[in-house]
Amino acid sequence: MDRRKFMAGCLGLPLLAQAGGAQAQAGLTKIIFPFAAGAGGDTLCRLIALELAPVLQRTIVVENRTGDGLIGIKAVKGGSPDGSMVLVTTGPTMYLLPMVETTPSFDTAKDFLPVSLLARFEFALAISPAVEATDFKSFVTWLKAHPDKTSFGVPSNGTIPHFMGSKLEKDLGIPLTRVPYRGSAPILNDIVGGHISFGITTLADALPQHRAKGVKIIAVASAERSPFAPDVPTLRESGIDLVADAWYGMWLPAGSPQEFASKLGAAARAALAKPEVKEKLTAIGLIPVGSTPEGLTKELAANIALWQPIVKATGYRIEN
Repeated sequence: MDRRKFMAGCLGLPLLAQAGGAQAQAGLTKIIFPFAAGAGGDTLCRLIALELAPVLQRTIVVENRTGDGLIGIKAVKGGSPDGSMVLVTTGPTMYLLPMVETTPSFDTAKDFLPVSLLARFEFALAISPAVEATDFKSFVTWLKAHPDKTSFGVPSNGTIPHFMGSKLEKDLGIPLTRVPYRGSAPILNDIVGGHISFGITTLADALPQHRAKGVKIIAVASAERSPFAPDVPTLRESGIDLVADAWYGMWLPAGSPQEFASKLGAAARAALAKPEVKEKLTAIGLIPVGSTPEGLTKELAANIALWQPIVKATGYRIEN
């Protein structure tokens, strides 16, 4: 399926997923997604909403509450624990934000009830075609020979790509200059234009330019080679001991009924297992997963253990 056509279709998905007739009157559930409409995570929410409505016998609304992830998270944290609000967001927002805020706005373990891991996405290191390197090792050699060309782009400060760059700088022993952007598109444009030597962004965003020879993806940060780019080595294969894939998860406000949480989680996992849902998600670079609440909690804990020392070492903080 053509990715552009699919995304255009998904943007036309209705905001409301309705169970139909009197059954839909059982209640209203808002899936709060704290980022803009149109991206992969938003599409994930809307696909799941369509599948959840008939199972839960509720009207499902996807609501985008943008603002660095925090506005949506706070809304669900302060929401009624009656099944009327569900949070779907990236894992990094749930473990990085409490690490970098001077006064944490929320405590993931105390303020939210885990429901399910939903889908994974991957990060990639992409370099300019003007860089005389064919793989990660030769790129490192090139960086050492060109200390004036070590600027790299990240989608924003305080993100996984930001801290990946810090980890690379430490492990390689090469001073790197981080340049924060607003999203992946301007990073890739500046790599193509030769304004920066490389960038760290989502694999799904970088792949079209990679295939068009606009950038060269030389490593992915997942535990194993990506099914979307099987010829590209992982960072581990390239000598950097770092796994930095990211994911979307689903939570309810703390205190929500366990019966509803169990039903919601089961319905989400069933939706992600459907071939037609899998096909639509993989078409936009998402890997459907689905998990128990325990699986989501374990994933969160593993990421906190990995990133806390890295983040702490950078001294990066957000005043709030």
